[in-house]
Amino acid sequence: MSTPKIIIISSDEEKFTVDQKVAEKSGVLKNMINDLNPDGLTEDFVAPTPNVRGIVLSKVLEWCEHHKNTVFPDEDDEDAKKTAPIEEWDRSFFKVDQEMLYEIILAANYLTITPLRDCGCKIVAEMIKEKSPEELRRIFNITNDFSPEEEAAIKRENEWAEDR
Repeated sequence: MSTPKIIIISSDEEKFTVDQKVAEKSGVLKNMINDLNPDGLTEDFVAPTPNVRGIVLSKVLEWCEHHKNTVFPDEDDEDAKKTAPIEEWDRSFFKVDQEMLYEIILAANYLTITPLRDCGCKIVAEMIKEKSPEELRRIFNITNDFSPEEEAAIKRENEWAEDR
């Protein structure tokens, strides 16, 4: 007898078949499986993910597959989460365009895959670290709607926050 699989369906009806261990990296999927099968899986289980596009779900499941045996710091241990370095594999995994990066973070949040969400957020934090407001506007395609006078006033009011 073969082991039951989890069939995850994206918002655009793409189907992904994974092992239970991979699916259970997601808190949402783990709870869904356990709640609907309290005595354990005896047949394949179908799980819809209506808020995640197939191309994004594919990337998320790639991450889950790679980390299926990884033990992450306890979610309540904020210091361990903050100080944990980004692994080289994860850094390479996140070499995607900005839109995909944000969609992966949103999907990880929706599916409750905290280590993936946190890693993606660290990548974004590195993108903005030590950048000027002008650089941030360029990176995130933000239009500056302040007049030069308003911008000067804001800089004066927040001088105390500048590194000296």
